[in-house]
Amino acid sequence: MMEGHDNKSQEIFSKILRAGRRTYFFDVRSTRADDYYLTITESKKHTNEDGSAYYKKHKIYLYKEDFARFKEIFDDVTKFIIDEKGEEIISDYEPKENESLDAKEEENKGDDSKGDSDSNSFTNIEFEDI
Repeated sequence: MMEGHDNKSQEIFSKILRAGRRTYFFDVRSTRADDYYLTITESKKHTNEDGSAYYKKHKIYLYKEDFARFKEIFDDVTKFIIDEKGEEIISDYEPKENESLDAKEEENKGDDSKGDSDSNSFTNIEFEDI
């Protein structure tokens, strides 16, 4: 086994996008052969009945040979959505009865503040830097 490498892939570079109750992690990692690939992880906060929080995570592994096709399809799909529905956020989200006002306030907290925490903003993600 090479120095600095173990069974886990090595993290090289990361970016984080916070979007309401979801957080997206874009992580560049290194393979055993010392090549790079991208993982995109969605982490969504949920609340147990007792009020404690837990996170559900979903991960996508994206390898260099798929970057161009992934970007092309991603661009086509996002352009279709914007062309069909515009950039205005339309939500039919209805909070569950047991969801507290504090949780709603926490979710909307970023609306009047500066920074990346505004859940109503749109962040264009470019894959050209990958």
